[in-house]
Amino acid sequence: MGPDAMAVSAAAVRGGARPGGFLSRLNHSRNMLGLIFMLPAAIFLGGFLAYPLGLGLWLSMTSAKVGDPGKFIGLANFIWLTEDNVFWLSVFNTFLYTVVASVCKFALGLWLAMVLNNHFPFKALIRAIVLMPFIVPTVLSAIAFWWLYDSQDSIISWVLLGLGLIDHHIDFLGDPWNARWAVIIANIWRGIPFVAITLLAGLQTISPSLYEAATIDGASGWQRFRFITLPLLTPIIAVVMTFSVLFTFTDFQLIWVMTKGGPVNSTHLMATLSFQRAIVGGSLGEGAALSVAMIPFLLSAILFSYFGLQRRRWQQGSRDD
Repeated sequence: MGPDAMAVSAAAVRGGARPGGFLSRLNHSRNMLGLIFMLPAAIFLGGFLAYPLGLGLWLSMTSAKVGDPGKFIGLANFIWLTEDNVFWLSVFNTFLYTVVASVCKFALGLWLAMVLNNHFPFKALIRAIVLMPFIVPTVLSAIAFWWLYDSQDSIISWVLLGLGLIDHHIDFLGDPWNARWAVIIANIWRGIPFVAITLLAGLQTISPSLYEAATIDGASGWQRFRFITLPLLTPIIAVVMTFSVLFTFTDFQLIWVMTKGGPVNSTHLMATLSFQRAIVGGSLGEGAALSVAMIPFLLSAILFSYFGLQRRRWQQGSRDD
């Protein structure tokens, strides 16, 4: 190689044109590498989600009905919803249902996860049994609870009558507040396994040496939970509770099979009312407006998960290089 060629090669190296430079930077950039791996799935999901979302937004601003494309009416459907008492009742029911069920699922799921994290006989079998409520199809679970809550043949009423605690059958699904609590209990029963198993996975990532060191230092059980378990489990809690809230807020099958929103709309959630107005009632525009009204809350839940993950990065002292 002549002197001129050697000078050109040296300049190229000094300028950063070295073999494998881009691949080396890509290998050390977790954000870029993650984006590349996620891109095919993002394109696939975007095609299946963007079109229905766009169609829903369009329908919410039209007077469309089944068999009639309707015409553009702007925000008229949303204005009409603000004057609809049934809509506001469904908003109240949705928030009551979501908040009470999510809090109970978290508390009971965390307790169950901590119990299952201990060593005891037949632990694997018990974990499998715990998953049963989540594995059973939602419709079958709803039918089972519908039988349990039957106004005449409810086993709950029969047991309480036999114990002398009540003197008449309880109308679980015929009384508005009884029906609300009945469907909330059914949702809690179904959702606890998801929370428990996910939190159990998080608990098993915590090093036992941390608990041993805290015990040697004289920390009580509550202090170990507060200063070790809870902080290290916070990122997992953020994610699992986000999914739990989303699943609960958009619940449809359980309510529709058990009560269809009754009695007197007392168990209608925004999702079931949207279905009733759009599909059963044929008012596609009104039903779409109800669905669109759910989006701000769902975005709030996603942001909650995002900030939970941000806290995880801060706790671990990591950076996205």
